[in-house]
Amino acid sequence: MITALLAALSTAAAIWLWTSPNHATTRLARLTATHQPFQWRSAKHLIIRPSPTRRADAWRRASIELCQALSAELTAGRTPGEALTRAVAAVDFPDPEALRPVTAAARDGGDVSTALSSAAPAQGGEGLHHLAACWNVSVTVGAGLAPLVDRVASTLRTAQTHRQDVTAQLAGPRTTARMLAALPALGLLMGSALGMRPLSFLFGSLPGFACLTAGIALDACGLWWTHRMATHAENA
Repeated sequence: MITALLAALSTAAAIWLWTSPNHATTRLARLTATHQPFQWRSAKHLIIRPSPTRRADAWRRASIELCQALSAELTAGRTPGEALTRAVAAVDFPDPEALRPVTAAARDGGDVSTALSSAAPAQGGEGLHHLAACWNVSVTVGAGLAPLVDRVASTLRTAQTHRQDVTAQLAGPRTTARMLAALPALGLLMGSALGMRPLSFLFGSLPGFACLTAGIALDACGLWWTHRMATHAENA
């Protein structure tokens, strides 16, 4: 009974790893879905916070929208402070409270550059840092703000497109890694079908348990290393 149960669990795990959506599909669904920084579970009413990667992507998209809205407001002839205030109000940020000091500085004539840098998160805040530098250059040197913002928006869009291309190219290696991780379970299932009773050896003897522990550790290390390399390539 125990052997059949373990074989069934191994088969279910292998099927899940084989048929689960790859990272590129999940990312595409996130990009096309309506952004909701906080979601509620209807059953237990618990808040599900987005992952750091998803939150960083949301901040990058919001930064691009901010630059586009700011450029449009400046082109319409509004002052930089008024244009930034209206642009911030038009963009759906993951954390709107973080932009309140920016709106206050733009409205009251404060240090907008510092406020933008302070509001930028550690992950995904590159756009706000670039915009802060543009604002600082415009105030210090007197250069036109609209062309600088347009250049920042173009740079951010190029970087976002590059990250999406890298993620799509890494979908194959990620899927291959998951498939290879499932092969030991398939091997155990095949061994049980041939009457070799591999589970009895793995769970019923000290050498078998040592082999099982080493195999699981190596399998986990392989998945972790693949994920680390893919994440490093995405953030490069």
